[in-house]
Amino acid sequence: MPLPKPPAKRAAQLSVVDFESQPAPKPGKRSPRAAAPAEPLAAAKVRPAEVRTQAPAPVAVQAPPKPAPAERPEPKARAAKPRGTGPAKLFVLDTNVLMHDPMSLFRFDEHDVYLPMITLEELDDHKKGMTEVARNARQVSRDLDALAAQMSSRDINGMSEGLLLSQTGHREATGKLFFQTNLVNVTLPAGLPQGKADNQILGVVQALRDQQPERPVVLVSKDINMRIKARALGLPAEDYFNDKTLDDGDLLYTGVLQLPADFWDRHGKTMESWNQGGFTYYRISGPMVPALMINQFVYLEAPGAAPLHAKVTEITGKTAVLRTLREYTHAKNAVWGVTARNREQNFALNLLMDPDCDFITLTGTAGTGKTLMTLAAGLSQVMDDRRYTEIIVTRVTVPVGEDIGFLPGTEEEKMSPWMGALDDNLEVLSKTDGGAGEWGRAATNDLVRSKIKIKSLNFMRGRTFLNKFVLIDEAQNLTPKQMKTLITRAGPGTKIVCLGNLAQIDTPYLTEGSSGLTYAVDRFKGWPHSGHVMLARGERSRLADFASEVL
Repeated sequence: MPLPKPPAKRAAQLSVVDFESQPAPKPGKRSPRAAAPAEPLAAAKVRPAEVRTQAPAPVAVQAPPKPAPAERPEPKARAAKPRGTGPAKLFVLDTNVLMHDPMSLFRFDEHDVYLPMITLEELDDHKKGMTEVARNARQVSRDLDALAAQMSSRDINGMSEGLLLSQTGHREATGKLFFQTNLVNVTLPAGLPQGKADNQILGVVQALRDQQPERPVVLVSKDINMRIKARALGLPAEDYFNDKTLDDGDLLYTGVLQLPADFWDRHGKTMESWNQGGFTYYRISGPMVPALMINQFVYLEAPGAAPLHAKVTEITGKTAVLRTLREYTHAKNAVWGVTARNREQNFALNLLMDPDCDFITLTGTAGTGKTLMTLAAGLSQVMDDRRYTEIIVTRVTVPVGEDIGFLPGTEEEKMSPWMGALDDNLEVLSKTDGGAGEWGRAATNDLVRSKIKIKSLNFMRGRTFLNKFVLIDEAQNLTPKQMKTLITRAGPGTKIVCLGNLAQIDTPYLTEGSSGLTYAVDRFKGWPHSGHVMLARGERSRLADFASEVL
């Protein structure tokens, strides 16, 4: 029987008002269990014949009902309360917070935001150029201009009384925006230079604490030394956390779930199974279903029993459908001469060879085979299956050491020093064809390279990829905005694969929680046309495995 279609979009979230308001109890509705003890014991021992002739008797002798909750006045729906208690906090933003996240003005919920005048001066100094920081500075300036435009030109006290942050359509920001309109004269310690921008912001925070002692005033900065100086002066300071997808990298979705040892005992009675297209399907219903996601891999390996490796293909209500996998560990299912060496690699190849998966993310330590398996799957689907027209490879050009300066040549020639990993894996794949001979391998290598295009991230905006196999290497160095720019380039029939190791982030000010790869994994989990696998075991060499553990 054909399976129903999986859900095509994510579920909508409840608003704060709907979540915090409690429904009123319905009057006059009582459960049968609650009504049973109210009857006397004599009525409970009536014979069946008497029940037929004296049906109204139990109702007549029923004890008077006790005051039920339904008789109380119905409570009204409570309005949404602020998350905190007491007065709203006043957050003083450092310039680096605005340049890091241009939408940070609207990320403080019901609390107020204060901008010192020196912050606006620094924004003006950084708005020129084509860098990401300059674009963010210009975006913040446009948002500030839109907020200030809501104020009347004759309202002199408008700036000092605050501007509603929700006026520009950001309804989640219910606080106000304050600008520094008066000169602050605060005496800082003699060791701090008075003309430095950081020290002027610290002076503004100190003055606000003196002017509003009943209100919490907090400095928000991405600069660690700035926060240290603030705490040394007795001023509260915090980092900006709203850019982090996860607080702890260990909470990241792995894409793999180990089934409990008693899985068959708890789900075997209500399980349905059938064969279709060479695969075995299991429809389960039980306590495991809420913990599953679409395209998540599950496995059960018990001693003395056949292992189960399956993928969740459908979740409907309280039931889920598991489908067995194609065993790419066997040589007959080799992909361009590459076979899986462990369980996670088998899961990854099942995703890479699935035409219904448009977006795939693979994470893992060095030597887990991410690039090799992706290239092998891409070449198999481009050269053999003709599913895609070509492979496009790109990566972030962040050097590990010192930069070597400008590089001559075309776009591909400039990117070639960054594509050493691609050349190494192509060399491995070209050696898998042992019977072709040296001339045959050379011809195959030329044909393979003609189907692989190397592109730079700097020229991706505005492009559309049609029927392409896009490989984004070292994706952990991408920001969430850059990741969105790349993924939205996909046209019809395009598959995008993101590879990365979250333990090797080279981009400044980027962490595991704020990386674009973490952002994509967390946002795409559960989508029917995406998948993720975290590779745990290295297969490069015993030297690389030992080095990744002890160094």
